[in-house]
Amino acid sequence: MIVHKLEPILLVGAGALPEGLWDEARAIAPHVVAVDGGLRHVLAKGDMPEAVIGDLDSIGADRVHVPAARLHPIAEQDSTDFDKALRNVDASLILAAGFSGPRIDHQLAVYSGLMARAERLCIVLGQSDLVMLAPPHMALDLPEGMRLSLYPMGQVRGRSSGLRWPIEGIAFSPQGRIGTSNEVVRAAGAAQGGQDQAGGQGTLCRVEIEVDAPCMLLILPRAALPLLPSSLLGSACGRWTARAGQ
Repeated sequence: MIVHKLEPILLVGAGALPEGLWDEARAIAPHVVAVDGGLRHVLAKGDMPEAVIGDLDSIGADRVHVPAARLHPIAEQDSTDFDKALRNVDASLILAAGFSGPRIDHQLAVYSGLMARAERLCIVLGQSDLVMLAPPHMALDLPEGMRLSLYPMGQVRGRSSGLRWPIEGIAFSPQGRIGTSNEVVRAAGAAQGGQDQAGGQGTLCRVEIEVDAPCMLLILPRAALPLLPSSLLGSACGRWTARAGQ
């Protein structure tokens, strides 16, 4: 393990960083790890990564600005730089920025990486959306009416409360039933929550989701980011175990 922290870590890739995303992520993650060419973003923000991980074929002249002890080249070419970083960092929560660019093949590789390292609680930050692998069980406080999509990367079943369309009894599969464009609703009889802290004026509703396999992507609007750490770092959020041989 190259980096192990109790607090959240921000992984920074070489892709585009949408306006304001750096500040939003740094407000949550006190530690920064650059992933290969993502080093240029970190240095441009006047920051210094605690480690630079990847095959390091894209850092160029930026290498001289980083202490040699913080450079961690991994030469093998059988995995992406995102996977190299994800398997070598451990934290209570990992945010990943600079990995959701216009290349669909790159995005799919990142989502495959989330499944391969299911034991890592990681949120991929994009221009307008957040994507994470749903843990075995979680409880989130989200604004009423917020879009919440579930996309299966394999066969998976689950149960939910606080969603307009409950998922219990559904056999999800990428070749069959998917769960895009669901919506947060207040459960019948539930107490009204506080003001939405994600930039709106709505009320917060409790959403509970359980899934039976580490292959369900949870997709939320970027505005949900400030609300997630308190939920994901609590006892109501489960964790997958590492797959054998990893």
